[in-house]
Amino acid sequence: MTATLSTPSRRARRASRAPVGRRDNADVIRIAFARSPIGLVLVARSAAGLAAVLIGDDRESLRRELARRFPLGKLTGSDAALDALAANVAALVDAPAKTLDVALDMRGTPFQREVWRALRSIPVGSTTTYGDLAARLGRPQSARAVGAACGANPIAIIVPCHRVVARDGSLTGYRWGVERKQALLEREAGGRGSR
Repeated sequence: MTATLSTPSRRARRASRAPVGRRDNADVIRIAFARSPIGLVLVARSAAGLAAVLIGDDRESLRRELARRFPLGKLTGSDAALDALAANVAALVDAPAKTLDVALDMRGTPFQREVWRALRSIPVGSTTTYGDLAARLGRPQSARAVGAACGANPIAIIVPCHRVVARDGSLTGYRWGVERKQALLEREAGGRGSR
């Protein structure tokens, strides 16, 4: 039996857009970069797991975006394991059916984390709509809140928010650009995602 919860309040939605970080300043975030066919990928790992996968065009703008998300964290350099993980994440662009066995440090509101877990269940090569995802979560009136949670997703590719489309099937906003969303979906649909 699925419990039905109400749509997040305005205060909860505002809080969901706030940066995250640990207040004890013990949060060390290691970062690495890798090139992918859709741009530069920043991979960030905390002690708890993969905390962010950001896509962009240059290192500085990606670092600034990460610093906004983790203002209380200490951003530091990479290590060999993180370099390898970043290369594997970037490789998923051309081989999305492959999986990575990595712990995730998904920081967000309970509603956001619920949406992000649901996103991970959308099969490669498939899409769903914001409304259908909201209904699957038992919140049929929460399509906008689902869209906001997708927009707040800090772990691109691994948490595949690019697989959510508008009701009419059109590609709507994607935090890292609609062109990248289209490229990811085309790779998945075109069979380039095979193992």
